[in-house]
Amino acid sequence: MADDTPLLIKRYASRRLYNTETSDYVTLENIAGFIREGREVQIIDLKSGDDLTRQYLLQIIAEHESKGDSVLPINVLTDLVRSYTSSANSVVPQFLAMSFEMLRDGQSKMMENMGKIHPMASMPGFEAMQAQQAAFLKAMTGGMGPWPPQKGDEAPKETTGEDLNEIKSQLADLQAKLARMNK
Repeated sequence: MADDTPLLIKRYASRRLYNTETSDYVTLENIAGFIREGREVQIIDLKSGDDLTRQYLLQIIAEHESKGDSVLPINVLTDLVRSYTSSANSVVPQFLAMSFEMLRDGQSKMMENMGKIHPMASMPGFEAMQAQQAAFLKAMTGGMGPWPPQKGDEAPKETTGEDLNEIKSQLADLQAKLARMNK
C-alpha cells in the first residue's frame, strides 16, 4: 500500500484483535495477509499499551510451520534457540538481517540473469514466478529495501491478494511442469 504508516491492530482483554482502520475484528490469518500484501502492522495491547507485534508475528510463523509450510530448517531453529542463551545474541539480529538482504539480492540477480539467458524465461508463467519470488523475499525480510538504499530505486509494484493467489497457482503449474521434465 502507498500508506507507510503501520496498520494499527488493538488486542482487547478478550484477546480479540481489532483493526482500527476498518473497525472490525481480524484473525492471525488476516494479519498475515496484510503483511503479504506489503503492509506493516503494529499490534498493541489496549489495556497496557504494550507492543505485541513481535509475539504475534512469531505466532503466525509457528502456525505456518506447524501446518507443513516449513521455511525454517530444524538446524536454523535450533541455532536460533541457542542464540537466546549465548552471549552472541546481540549480533544475531544484525546477522539475520544481513543474511536476508544477501539472499534477496542474490536471488533477484539470479532471476534477472535467468530472464536473460535461461531457456525457462520463455516458459509461460515465468514472470509470475519472478513476482512470487519477489513477494516471498519481501515477506521474509519484512519489506526492507536494499541496503544501502540505491539512488533511483522505485517503489515496488503493489501486489494484491488476488495477484498472490494467481501467482501461487502459476507457481504450482510451473513446479508440476518442471517435475514432469525431470522424469
